[in-house]
Amino acid sequence: MSIRHGLLALLAAGPRYGSRLRTDFEARTGGTWPLNIGQVYTTLGRLERDGMVARDGVDAAGRTLYALTEAGRAELGSWYDRPVERAGPPRDELAIKLVMALGTDGVDVREVVEAQRRHVTRALHDQVRQRAEALARAPEHPGELARLLVLEQLVLHAEAEVRWLDHCEARLLRFTRGEEPLPPEQPGA
Repeated sequence: MSIRHGLLALLAAGPRYGSRLRTDFEARTGGTWPLNIGQVYTTLGRLERDGMVARDGVDAAGRTLYALTEAGRAELGSWYDRPVERAGPPRDELAIKLVMALGTDGVDVREVVEAQRRHVTRALHDQVRQRAEALARAPEHPGELARLLVLEQLVLHAEAEVRWLDHCEARLLRFTRGEEPLPPEQPGA
């Protein structure tokens, strides 16, 4: 997730101080991606160093305000114009866990798959409930649209993970029944 670009987008609406940026970021993302205030100030420091934001005085409470510079506006525009790269597979902890479990004595990979499926299914039910609540509130609260979009992404990701786990389980069963040959050992492996 690009905290850097998220902060630039928020600053496009006008100067803000760090904790306000944190609050606005969490509100805009529907509360699904909480930020540590240290992340906000570290990112602001880097953005300032790179000439994308500048200090813009202090507010009535003495908090330092940050404003978007022309370089920041250009970077933000470029970010919106660029598609998000899908070049390489992400380092997915679940995929790593499953492939490591395959070669570990005493670990039943099917149990690992089933434990994960139960976990994801519980999360999915909770996300579907939250999505229904957001849908019910959306007409009266336009801010709910951002939360709704994030919840729908989470629901779709969870559904995809359950499908992938079903696929893994089916593949494991075919291999253990001898319905599919095991891949040959690679030389030097």
